[in-house]
Amino acid sequence: MAMFLDLIWWVLLAFVFVAYFMLLFSIISDLFNDHKLNGWAKAGWVVLLIATWWLGVLIYVIARGNGMAKRQAAAVAEFKKEQDDYIREVAGSSHADEIAKAEKLKKSGAITDAEFTALKKKILAG
Repeated sequence: MAMFLDLIWWVLLAFVFVAYFMLLFSIISDLFNDHKLNGWAKAGWVVLLIATWWLGVLIYVIARGNGMAKRQAAAVAEFKKEQDDYIREVAGSSHADEIAKAEKLKKSGAITDAEFTALKKKILAG
């Protein structure tokens, strides 16, 4: 029974250890991605995090946790915007370009007015 409790204790300690380092790396990443803090403030936070390992993390999460979440959300939104812009650039033309191509086909006589209207609705819907 004692060995089982020792095993449970070591598993719990390993979990806390891993969770602490994940949170610490997240905090350090947030510190160095925050452009509003100057270098001295960042250095002060790092010293606090190293000197008082669990207390520093707790103080940081309480003091700057809300801003940490906002900065992370802004970074995700910026990444999504850049990704969407890249996809649009690689994917080709916009709706206006597609409609202009369809209009050229209509003017050349390759498609009828009804086909042009149907194609335009399809382009605007998608």
